[in-house]
Amino acid sequence: MAILTRQQRNAMNTKDEQFFKELGARIALARKEQQLTQQQLAEQLGIAQQTMAHYEGARLKVSAALLPHLATILHLTLDELLGLPDKRATKRGPTSRLEQQIEIISRMPKTRQKFVTEMLDNVIGKTE
Repeated sequence: MAILTRQQRNAMNTKDEQFFKELGARIALARKEQQLTQQQLAEQLGIAQQTMAHYEGARLKVSAALLPHLATILHLTLDELLGLPDKRATKRGPTSRLEQQIEIISRMPKTRQKFVTEMLDNVIGKTE
C-alpha cells in the first residue's frame, strides 16, 4: 500500500480544486447560455438551488452521478462538460478559416448560434 506524502496530497488537492473551479465555471456559462436560472437547473437535477450555487462556485464537488443528467440538460457532451479536448480535433496542420469560424460560433451563446445558423440557411438556401 503506497502512502502519499503531504506534498503529494496537497498537489492532488490543488489539481482537484482547479478542476472543480473550471467545471463550476463551465456549468454556470452553459446554464446562462440556456437561459436557465440556478433555481431552474437545480429543480431539473432534483437538488437545492444553494447546492447548485456551491457547485458553480466550487465550494462543493459535483457528484459524478449528476454529470450525465447535467450534460443533457445543458446540451453538452460529457467531454465538453468536463473540459476534455475535442477528439475530432486531431487533424494536423493549420486550421482552415471555416474551421476557425465554426470554433468561434460554437463558443457563442445559443441565441447567437441560432441567428448565425438561420443566416447560413438563408444563404445556402436550406430553410426549415
